[in-house]
Amino acid sequence: MADGPFLRALFRTHLWLSARVLPVLVARRDFESVLKLAPLQLSTPYRGLPWSYIVARVKRTVRRPWVMRDRRCLREGLLGFRFLRMAGFDPDLHFGVDAKSMHEPRLSAHCWVCLDGKPVVSDSLPDMVEIYRHPGGSVKARAA
Repeated sequence: MADGPFLRALFRTHLWLSARVLPVLVARRDFESVLKLAPLQLSTPYRGLPWSYIVARVKRTVRRPWVMRDRRCLREGLLGFRFLRMAGFDPDLHFGVDAKSMHEPRLSAHCWVCLDGKPVVSDSLPDMVEIYRHPGGSVKARAA
């Protein structure tokens, strides 16, 4: 389907609903279960949408979190990864921890999404050590 008003409206509705359901799906789940929310094999109903449009809409949709306030990057990352995949792109979802928090009672973690090795949803923070990368397939990012 070519980029157009109907595709964009369908995309925005799907993204909005997914952003509202995601906190329930992530609640009290372990890391492996959370990664199942970022599948590598997805249909591509949003092929034709530019990656820059998808990223901008994801950021706009989660800009004022009522839930998952302390895990905003996870919400953005999962949604960004998923919807970029559904547009036919090949994103990587990166996870890192703050090395200084390793000896603290609570670990400080962060996630971000990259296309062709460049951050597009969030970015690595200073002192973050990457611990896992959830790879995409073989589709290359198209120009926005």
